[in-house]
Amino acid sequence: MNFRSLGVLTLLAVPVLAPAASREIQELQRDVGLLQEQVRALQASQDEKLTALSVKVQQAIDVSDKASTGVAVIQDGLQRNLRDQESKLLPPVAGVTSRMDQLSTDFRALQNAMVDLTSTINKIQAQLTDIANQVKVLQAPPAPPPPAPGVPGAPGLGPTASAGETPSISANDLYDNAQRDRSGGKMDLALQEFSDYLKWYGNTDRAVNAQFYIAYIHYSQGDYDDAVKEFDLVLEKYPSDNNKVPDALYYKGMTLTRLGRRTQGADEFKELLKRFPNSDYSRQACSQLTSMGLRCGTASAAPKAIHRKG
Repeated sequence: MNFRSLGVLTLLAVPVLAPAASREIQELQRDVGLLQEQVRALQASQDEKLTALSVKVQQAIDVSDKASTGVAVIQDGLQRNLRDQESKLLPPVAGVTSRMDQLSTDFRALQNAMVDLTSTINKIQAQLTDIANQVKVLQAPPAPPPPAPGVPGAPGLGPTASAGETPSISANDLYDNAQRDRSGGKMDLALQEFSDYLKWYGNTDRAVNAQFYIAYIHYSQGDYDDAVKEFDLVLEKYPSDNNKVPDALYYKGMTLTRLGRRTQGADEFKELLKRFPNSDYSRQACSQLTSMGLRCGTASAAPKAIHRKG
């Protein structure tokens, strides 16, 4: 009886449980359907975006290809222009270079010729001076006979007439001897020889050089007072455009500086920089001014100034 009742109750409960399970399954199926729909929509959106991105990438590739083609065209055009310009310019430039080389060679040859000509003129001038001196000797009256012993002026009693006024050596030999003795350190002998050169050949082109070396020897021996006087002769006695003016200005400035006359020495350095800014001694003069705490400005075109005596 009990088993029968239980069976009846079970049969009555089954229809109630079955509709409930069916609704849950339907809801689950509906959720799954919605999820699938969302996945399809997401897939479609991704496909659209990928398609658009592919189109843009392809467009970028096309633009890049066009740009590369344009660059290649421009580069090819530039290379052609460069080749054309090179073919047009190289022959004239080569011709100008060859012409400049030829002109340089001709100029050096002309310089050498001028040096040779100057040397020849100096030698001729020295020879003419020698001839003139010999003519003077020939034209001079004969020397009077020596006085008798015991008479004033006789040998052993007083000075006699000197025959040293007549040169016994040519101008070139005397100058070369003086230079050789100066280079060899025989300053006193060189000083005498340069002095003799000025005495006998003071009208030659090398006279200014001899005067400068006399001044320089005094400077090198520490005889600064005489050196200043001799450098002044270089600057005042000879043409203002001779090649020893810059040297004399510099060494006169050095001499005055060593004498303690720094202001006057600085004036000589400034004069050198103003008149000869491109000389070999200009940089040294500038260094001397700088060491004195002064500026060393130069003037490109300076008038010839009247030189101040030391």
